[in-house]
Amino acid sequence: MATETVAKPRTSARVHVQKFGTFLSGMIMPNIGAFIAWGLITALFIEKGYIPIPELGGFGTNADGDPNGGIVGPMITYLLPLLIGYTGGKMVHDVRGGVVGAIGTMGVIVGAGIPMFIGAMIMGPLGGWTMKKLDTLWDGKIRPGFEMLVNNFSAGIWGAILALIGFFAVSPLVAAFTDAAGKVVEFLVNNGLLPLTSIFIEPAKVLFLNNAINHGVLTPLGIQQAQVDGKSILFLLEANPGPGLGILLAFMLFGRGAAKASAPGAAIIHFFGGIHEIYFPYVLMKPALILAAIAGGMTGIATLSLTGAGFRAPVAPGSIIAVYAQAASDSYVGVTLSVLLATVVSFLVAALILRTSKNKGEADGDLSAATSKMEEMKGKKSSISGHLGGSAGGGVAVLAGPVRNVVFACDAGMGSSAMGASVLRNKIKAAGFPDVKVTNSAIANLKDTYDIVVTHQDLTERAMPATASARHFSVDNFMSSPSYDEIVELVRSSNSADGDANDGGSLAAGGAGAAGVGSASTTPVSEPAATTSHGAHAAAAPLDATPAGAGTILAAESVILTGTATTRDAAIDEAGRLLLARGAVDQGYIDAMHEREESVSTYMGSLLAIPHGTNAAKDHIIKSAVSVIRYPEGIDWNGKQVKFVVGVAGVNNEHLHILSSIAKVFTDKAQVAQLEAAGTVEEVLELFGKVNS
Repeated sequence: MATETVAKPRTSARVHVQKFGTFLSGMIMPNIGAFIAWGLITALFIEKGYIPIPELGGFGTNADGDPNGGIVGPMITYLLPLLIGYTGGKMVHDVRGGVVGAIGTMGVIVGAGIPMFIGAMIMGPLGGWTMKKLDTLWDGKIRPGFEMLVNNFSAGIWGAILALIGFFAVSPLVAAFTDAAGKVVEFLVNNGLLPLTSIFIEPAKVLFLNNAINHGVLTPLGIQQAQVDGKSILFLLEANPGPGLGILLAFMLFGRGAAKASAPGAAIIHFFGGIHEIYFPYVLMKPALILAAIAGGMTGIATLSLTGAGFRAPVAPGSIIAVYAQAASDSYVGVTLSVLLATVVSFLVAALILRTSKNKGEADGDLSAATSKMEEMKGKKSSISGHLGGSAGGGVAVLAGPVRNVVFACDAGMGSSAMGASVLRNKIKAAGFPDVKVTNSAIANLKDTYDIVVTHQDLTERAMPATASARHFSVDNFMSSPSYDEIVELVRSSNSADGDANDGGSLAAGGAGAAGVGSASTTPVSEPAATTSHGAHAAAAPLDATPAGAGTILAAESVILTGTATTRDAAIDEAGRLLLARGAVDQGYIDAMHEREESVSTYMGSLLAIPHGTNAAKDHIIKSAVSVIRYPEGIDWNGKQVKFVVGVAGVNNEHLHILSSIAKVFTDKAQVAQLEAAGTVEEVLELFGKVNS
């Protein structure tokens, strides 16, 4: 029988450009503070600055007749590119990738002899990615005690090789590209054609393609130009707040409904906060308004060109405050006129379009639909869309696409989150969506990269600020929360609409389950530890497989069929003493188990509690171990009945595979009944799977 294969829809070129631009922006934006510092030092201390100081500005000679080095030159030549290279490497492979990326960046810096921002954007991610691939080659194969030696020498050797590659191969290519791009910009300026760039830049902003243009080309070229001329016009080609402000002012006067009501607040956020995306839905609601943005942008650039105005450093975010902070000392008049005239022209064109339109398209539903369209193009929930009428009211995030990443977060990222993630992963996989990643993490390690975040109801408020773009679900029963069914239905509806959740290339069910269990406590969902670039385990194994060294995590002597404790705290002590007797923890960890219980309950549901230490107590763990105690008469656990207490202590996530097996047992009522009736320790170990075989 022939099997029909459904081809996975191709991702559009626009989406790829958006992702590329977002990645570039991710290397630049965290370091904007350093750019501002360099801009301020330049403005103050160079020869033409407000307070010229040769030793700082790098002009003139010292007492020995040698040129003053200053701070300005080394900052732009070394500090800023190295920061970008480190950030790019860290985005790919955490701190280890950042260090190797910075070493590689040093090679292109020295090789080119000019500020190597584009080179840093290449070598940083390249260093992180290649180091990550190399680490997978010997992952799990290093003999205990040699990890630090192998990790340090591998990073050092590969970093040195990358530095040489950057020096001899990459720097000449980047220098040639920079020179060619600079000549193109020079041609546009000399021929009065620079304003025409708005024809491309303004639509790109609304389509979220601006980051690739701004941070990939304009910012590096502008910095190099500023080093030579002391200022650059390129920094405001994309960041001018005038075009967007003019459109919002037009809606304030001639709009209707939610659009008119929300425009004043949006204007403040846009003009002073520098968050330009807040006006994008207004343009998407009436696409003809892109003409107003283009006209305003062209006017602003033309004004800058005619007045010779420029900026010392990148204007990001593009608020009026940042605009004036980075304006060159001789450019305040030109900059003011640029923003003002761009606003006026954009306003006049937008007002004309709104006034002459038969269908003004300003109903609440249209703005809400436009906001949803904006988020769909952006690929994630907008953090500012709640300011627009009819959009994501009540602070509840609206999914802009299919659910791909789900994270279960708790205080320590060990026991309860691993259990909950395992249960939820199995449910989502059973529903037919094995490619949806379900991982666990400590709240302190959360990043705003998830579609859905699940937490204990006492921790939700702590998780929300770090993951504002995600849908949040609160639970109090980790084994059988009704919220799990809601999440599964949300996954089904979002992925069914997308149509590509179940393509022919999905992982086997067992491999997908294993991929998420032991990886998320220290790693973002999008890149589980020891995985390939596609998120699948390099050597996917069935869920019950035993990781190296895990054979004694759950030992027979750590299983008690009839516990003696009669209270919650006594049960925690009893479970902790078993871990202590195994030499797995010290007394401080037992104290941390009580501290954890006082902050958030470790009750899982299905008669189970898994007390474990706080995130700060990991130093008290000597080796991984799990203890299991049964209380046939039950214990009152904060108002819930508990008959099974599982004490958990884990090093390097070695305990997580057994937690997954425990979760499978306690979501099966028949197996819970077998545990209650078990007469021997061997029966208990057998029910928990082959984790010790």
